[in-house]
Amino acid sequence: MPRLRELGVEIGIIPTGPNNTICDVSGVKVGHVTLDDGPVKTGVTAVVPGDGNLFRDKLVAACHVINGFGKSAGLVQIEELGTIETPIVLTNTFSVGDCLRGLVQYMLGQDDGIGRSSGTVNPVVCECNDGYLNDIRALKVIPSHVAQAIESASTDFEMGDVGAGKGMSCYQLKGGIGSASRVVDLDGQIYTVGVLVLSNFGETRDLLVDGVKAGRAIEAVLSQEALKEQGSIIAVVATDAPMTSRQLKRLCKRASVGIVRTGAYIGHGSGEITLAFSTANRVSHDGKGPLSLNVVSDNWSNRFFRAVVEATEESVLDSMICAKTVEGRDGHVRRSLVEFLDIVLKEGNR
Repeated sequence: MPRLRELGVEIGIIPTGPNNTICDVSGVKVGHVTLDDGPVKTGVTAVVPGDGNLFRDKLVAACHVINGFGKSAGLVQIEELGTIETPIVLTNTFSVGDCLRGLVQYMLGQDDGIGRSSGTVNPVVCECNDGYLNDIRALKVIPSHVAQAIESASTDFEMGDVGAGKGMSCYQLKGGIGSASRVVDLDGQIYTVGVLVLSNFGETRDLLVDGVKAGRAIEAVLSQEALKEQGSIIAVVATDAPMTSRQLKRLCKRASVGIVRTGAYIGHGSGEITLAFSTANRVSHDGKGPLSLNVVSDNWSNRFFRAVVEATEESVLDSMICAKTVEGRDGHVRRSLVEFLDIVLKEGNR
């Protein structure tokens, strides 16, 4: 499927990385397991934030709950300690438990000391509810899918209706996995900010494409079920800029601006959660004494804030553009935004 920029729509003003994905941040990889069998439309997506043993050499991280209607795991410890020590696993609401077990099993295989000489591990699993298209009660995701997703991870990954995004909806069209990146130039020092989203929210009438009120025109030709805004989105922000957990949390908060720029108002029953990490510094699990971490000055914050906003907005739209039309359980259908490009372009030329 094409991406937004291939169709002539460019979000924002900051240059993108070479692949315009979260994997433009060196060391980051993404893998999927997609389950697509009749009414089963679901899966697992793994974001691997760095090379080596993440448990022994953690990354500085942060998280932010924009609206807390969610069933995620691992956020409490990230909030408390400001580090991440496992891949980030995305899946459907009812599969958090299975993915948590699968991620623990994977990490046990990576380090013999976990649970014995070195304490336990903090698995990070986030979810969205894909029950409109997926037979979520079938519980088809199993723990072994986590290792499969992690082991398949690469810098070249699919977007749209794949992995955890297979059954997701966005603005009552097809949603799923989207990603984008921005290159931040600090007077000659170059850093990258990348974002990956799992999109599953919104009402058609609210959809904005680069500020164009495309949703109202699409709604006029598309019969939809009545909907009370209660979807979700998970946004993962990565950067190679050296940052503290406090600074990364500020990046997390700006993802909400990018989400809203696509038309969302973040409803009562919606679970919006953002995680961020930096690959610039490693925090030793066994280290003692004071740590010395290089960090960027807060005086550069606005450039990183803008990068997160632009990349999040584009990631949401690419999650829709890259997704194919999907028919799921009970004949439910979510159509690809690609089918309505003529409307989007017409509205944009007014």
